[in-house]
Amino acid sequence: MSFKKNIRFLHKWLGLTSGLIVFIVSITGSIFCFHDEIKDLTREYRKVDVENKSYILASELQSKTKELFPTATADMVVFHGKDRPAIVYSSIDNKPYNLYFNPYSGAFLKQESIEDDFFVIIEDLHMHLWLPPEIGKQVVGISTIIFIVMLISGIILWWPKKRKDLKNRIKIKWDAKWRRVNYDWHNVTGFYISLFVLIIALTGLTFSYEWMHKTMYFVGNLGQEYPKDDFTPVIDSTLVSNSKANPMDLALSQAFKTKPNDEMFFVWYQGEKDAIITGSYPDALDFDHQSNLYFHPKTGQLLNTDLYEDKSPGMQLQEMNYGLHTGQFFGMTGKIIAFVLSLLAAALPVTGFIIYWGRRNKKSKK
Repeated sequence: MSFKKNIRFLHKWLGLTSGLIVFIVSITGSIFCFHDEIKDLTREYRKVDVENKSYILASELQSKTKELFPTATADMVVFHGKDRPAIVYSSIDNKPYNLYFNPYSGAFLKQESIEDDFFVIIEDLHMHLWLPPEIGKQVVGISTIIFIVMLISGIILWWPKKRKDLKNRIKIKWDAKWRRVNYDWHNVTGFYISLFVLIIALTGLTFSYEWMHKTMYFVGNLGQEYPKDDFTPVIDSTLVSNSKANPMDLALSQAFKTKPNDEMFFVWYQGEKDAIITGSYPDALDFDHQSNLYFHPKTGQLLNTDLYEDKSPGMQLQEMNYGLHTGQFFGMTGKIIAFVLSLLAAALPVTGFIIYWGRRNKKSKK
């Protein structure tokens, strides 16, 4: 009894200190679940007609970007799929933009401010509470750790003393008074979602803490070392290109040939001292199973191949993290589950506070 009393005390006060933040993070997480689907329905420029021809060169999109916006950067070009526009990620007057182009003709479609996008604002609230990122991610991270402790302590409090009491712990007495319904809702839903929400919380910690990111790598590899994962291409600055082709075009062409069945590709120029990186994914807007190639920034020479199937289990788990956190890894079914779990998680601090307030008022009356 003394043990459970201490656990109840811990559960109560941790909940009161972190409840509001858990509510905000959970609600914004549920809103963000279907951001791609909502944007596809409300923004017509996110889809294009499929044409039986090759994509326009990345260097041509860079040139078009410079023509339209002379002060813009154009270091990353992404081809999201055959029926989707190409995007140049750009900075114009120190403000980030997505510039949409037809991937076949290069026709300019839309300038989209990243900072002013509704879902980016929601994502920032989810990750940083609209605080400066270095502060906000710590507040969210600490609150997430507290939430994990509360999930564990909640299971301890829920656990029945006798087996015969189990059936009363796994259902809500809907015909009881509203306070009892609230109490049952808090306990029963908390039990049912605890394991799944724990996975969401743990994967979410990787966005706040590098040590959690490294932990996933360590766990995925069972502690084994994979030196290839730490490979960094060495750039020979004395090399001179013998080709008139743009190195970014050479890099992206090689990526298309290496992964012909993949749907989404990006090419990223990082300057003359760093390698050009290409990435490819099997499905559009699905950021896992990433394969990477590294190229010399002047010559376009292939320096390193890092295909998804050759990556260590720990590296694959790291790259799977976003999909697990958002449910995207399991397709639309996973997103729906993540959406429902987020709403139920958001209800926990609300129902918990009602329980606390009811008991507090009851003691005051006595």
